[in-house]
Formats: sequence, structure tokens, C-alpha cells
Amino acid sequence: MKQIEGRVAVVTGAASGIGRGIAEAFAAAGMKVVLSDIRTEALEAATKAVRELGGDVRAIAADVSRAEDVQSLADRTLEEFGAVHVLCSNAGVSSGRSLLWESSLEEWDWLLGVNVMSVVHGIRSFVPIMLAQGDEGHVVNTASMGGLITGSGVVPIYMTAKHGVVALTEALQDQLSTQGDKVKCSVLCPGYVASQVRDNFEILRPPGVASLADALEGKEDIEAGKQAIAQGMPPREAGEIVLQAIRDERFYVLTHPEWTSMVEVRMRGILDGTDPARPGDPPSSDPSS
Repeated sequence: MKQIEGRVAVVTGAASGIGRGIAEAFAAAGMKVVLSDIRTEALEAATKAVRELGGDVRAIAADVSRAEDVQSLADRTLEEFGAVHVLCSNAGVSSGRSLLWESSLEEWDWLLGVNVMSVVHGIRSFVPIMLAQGDEGHVVNTASMGGLITGSGVVPIYMTAKHGVVALTEALQDQLSTQGDKVKCSVLCPGYVASQVRDNFEILRPPGVASLADALEGKEDIEAGKQAIAQGMPPREAGEIVLQAIRDERFYVLTHPEWTSMVEVRMRGILDGTDPARPGDPPSSDPSS
């Protein structure tokens, strides 16, 4: 995307973490930004902070698991700015480590609704607008490194959803290529980025979804996970990576190159027909092994 300044961007899940970092990077680059989130108070605080960077920003609350909310987000963006050039479908929630056959249907519905169907809703509501404009456009769907690797010991429903986002975005890229060269897309696969994702899980989880205290191995496991995330990449740094990927029209966007060895392990296992590797297993130095 050659022109960035003055373009209109919509970022979901923008009240904190990666979404807020993306919004900050966009605003600092001179874009007009709509921040969206389901948490209204946190959204207003984030919007105020991004506005202080000098950005022309708006806050529009939405539950992105609902198609009507995402359509309203698109409609209101057009009302405010008259166009939309960039969509970052970033909203997401993590999951516990429940055994798949013991996980409630409520958890499956919630996780797939927020992590996968929100991307579907974004595509259906925003891509037709971008194509009709006849101008440059870009869609960034946030998956995860968990969408490129597997492992039985970690958040299985979350990883299932994120694999879906990767495949969905690959299909979107293929189909957009048949519509001309104006609208592009990227799939963002971040490693640990500092956020309140574990706290948000507890705040937002609907009835029927087990708390992390019940879904994980215990208090120490919860605290270890929070600490790992808290020590992750600063959100603004992740946002700058996304901005550069849009400029470069790069499809796969990985924030932590040092984690790519885990992708290599998975791919080699597929080719060799071995059992799925657990995250953290080192790649083999012998391609024949």
C-alpha cells in the first residue's frame, strides 16, 4: 500500500494489547483510525490516548462475533470518514487447556465466534466496500503463532481457531488476486505481545465457560502464563511491524522470527508423517530424520 497518510483504518480489539499498538502506529503515521472493542470503558481510554498522539480517531463499540455489529461498524466508519482503506480484524480471546472432549459447547461457540467468525464478518462487511472504492486497500487478520504450530499441551480451542484464521486469510488472498491488484491482505501471526489477554478472558467469558483457575493446572500455571505475556513485545512495536507489512504488501507477518523453528518442526513432521510436535521441540538438523 503506497499511500498511508490520510487513509482510514479500522482496528478491532483496539482497547489494549496488539490492537492498541496497531492503532497507535497508524495514528502516528497520519492515518484516520476507528478503534473498536467490546469493552467500552477501556475503549474510551485507549481512544483518548491515541488521540493525544495527534491522530484523527473515533471509538465505536462492537461485539465482533455478531455480524450486525460488524456491519454497523462498517456503516458508521463510512459515516464518519467516507471511506475505509485498512481493516485489522484483531479482536480475539484465548482459552484454557481443557481436554477437547470435556470442553463445553459454550466455550467452543465463544472462541470460534470471536476468533474466527469475527474475521468472516469483517471480510463480508468491509471487503465489498474496499473493492467498490477502486482504491488501495488492505486487510490484516490477526491469527497467532498458534495458527502455525500445534501441540496437545496448550490452549487447543484457541489454536484450532487460529489455524482457521490462517487458512481463511490464505483463501482471501487467493480470491482478492482475481479481483485486481488494489486490495491486498496479510495474516498476522504474533508471538508473545504484552497484553491483558488472560484478564480479559475472565472479564468477558460467558456462562458455561470455565474460569482459567478451573481450566488450567493451578494458580502457578496461571501466573506463569500472565508473566510470559507481560514480558512480551511492546504492543506499539508489534503495531509498527503491522504498518510496515502493509507498506510492503507482505502476506505472512511474524513478530518473532526466533519462533519460526517451531513452524519448521511442524512442517517436517507433516512431510515425514510423524506425530504432531509439541511447541518448543527443536528442529532436526538432519533433513532426512
